[in-house]
Amino acid sequence: MNQTTLNLIAISVFAITLSSLLGPMLGLSPVAPAIATVGLLGLATLDRFGWEGRGGTFLVSWFAGLSAEYRERVLRHEAGHFLVAHLLDISVINYTLSAWEAWRKGLPGQGGVVVDAQGLEAELAQGGLSTQRLDRYGIVWMAGVAAEILTYGAAEGGDDDRQKLQMLWRQLNRPLAEYEVKQRWLALQARTLIEKHWPAYEALVKAMSNRASVEECRQVIQQRRVD
Repeated sequence: MNQTTLNLIAISVFAITLSSLLGPMLGLSPVAPAIATVGLLGLATLDRFGWEGRGGTFLVSWFAGLSAEYRERVLRHEAGHFLVAHLLDISVINYTLSAWEAWRKGLPGQGGVVVDAQGLEAELAQGGLSTQRLDRYGIVWMAGVAAEILTYGAAEGGDDDRQKLQMLWRQLNRPLAEYEVKQRWLALQARTLIEKHWPAYEALVKAMSNRASVEECRQVIQQRRVD
């Protein structure tokens, strides 16, 4: 089941349990928590099999999005992906900053920066992947984490990015003992690029906060990048 859906269920079950304990004090019928539990499980099942987990994603994303700090962190995370992809000549196709925006644009997942992965997929279809291409995409995937660390000192997001890298690493049958070292190296490369082009990064954050188009974001980077 989608992790956000599981989180939502955990929160809801806690709330239902609390209402069961406090219900008599508040004058609530003891039937109410039972009805809520049945309804919750039904919605979770529908979400999992009918909506592919998107319902839980939308709801959790909406609750989290009520926090200005969370929205700013997501923005800076995604700006890291965008900037590094552009600097490494990987075309950015689109970007969103929430699951709701992704759904409205017909994009899968919880939102984020969508890059052109045709070259990556073509090489994988042929049964391999060059180290150069692996590094380029790996650096882009770790750029969100790097941007958060540079801004806040620690990263809260990036689990999906790490999962992409780890799945690809396993698919290529690379030694698992070397994975952590590789991940840290890729994150360091991403951090170095963002630090070098910090004025471009800050300008990009502002542009993306105003929902500038992909082309406008590219122009902002080009105007502020350090050659």
